[in-house]
Amino acid sequence: MKTLLNTTLSAVAAMVISFNAAASGAGVHLDHANTDITDEASLQRGAQSFMNYCSGCHSIELMRYNRIAKDLNIDEADMAKNLMFNAEKTGSTIFSSMPDKGAKEWFGTTPPDLSLTARARGTDWIYTYLKGFYADDTRPYGVNNHVLENASMPDVLWQSKQDKSEQDFNQEVRDITNFLDYVSEPVKLIRYEIGVKVLGFLFILFILSYLLKKEYWKDVKYGKWRAKD
Repeated sequence: MKTLLNTTLSAVAAMVISFNAAASGAGVHLDHANTDITDEASLQRGAQSFMNYCSGCHSIELMRYNRIAKDLNIDEADMAKNLMFNAEKTGSTIFSSMPDKGAKEWFGTTPPDLSLTARARGTDWIYTYLKGFYADDTRPYGVNNHVLENASMPDVLWQSKQDKSEQDFNQEVRDITNFLDYVSEPVKLIRYEIGVKVLGFLFILFILSYLLKKEYWKDVKYGKWRAKD
């Protein structure tokens, strides 16, 4: 039994190590994204930046426009006017307008759907990747990436990097990362809300249980018919 337990723990540890190594980009240092999906303003900015810079190539087909509008308190009319570029109904899923054939000709592959990227890679990976582009004349678009070498993606945020201060640029990247973190598990917002309520209920229940225990313990301590000192 002990041998089986040690073998299982070793296998789990090996899987965790290999996963972390893969997620970190083969040993590349990842900056901390410090995302917070309860920051509604950040999520709203991130949604706008994603639609402006990323949705032309990448889809998030597990999300719908009206779900984002509801969760992030965005008016559906504003959503339709400012964030819906290739869909007519707010109930539509968010898909890329780029045809697969054109994507393979231009990039050599179809840009991946980003619905679960935050769960698969982690927010630190996304944050560092979006900041990690550097000039490389050997690449078709003149840039490469420290996190994912020879990536086919161009540096879509290059204009922001030039026009904004480093702090503002990092915040914009963090907002996009925060939005993708929300997209990967939108129910997390509900889970957080329910979690606070459950903890509050358990706290009240603990107080009532403690008072009830004290009342019952009087009979145990003094006896049911024994006079109290």
